[in-house]
Amino acid sequence: MVTKDTQSIIGAFEAKTHFARLLDRVEHGETITITRHGRAIARLVPEDQHTRDRSLQAVERLKGLRGAAKGVSLAELIDSVHAEHRY
Repeated sequence: MVTKDTQSIIGAFEAKTHFARLLDRVEHGETITITRHGRAIARLVPEDQHTRDRSLQAVERLKGLRGAAKGVSLAELIDSVHAEHRY
């Protein structure tokens, strides 16, 4: 296992073997990257961090749309983003 600040890298077999402990660590704010044959395949992140990351990505997408759609209101941009996610 490799540790960088509050981020760790762990192999898939070790992750499977110690999954409950990994969840405890994530619950305390750590991000864990799971690898298979040295290649990152998944990340365990604290829920609040995941939500924050998705929010920041959404803001960046809206900024990009705003530049490309002059004369369109922010409400219209938000509606267009939400329209892509309707079921």
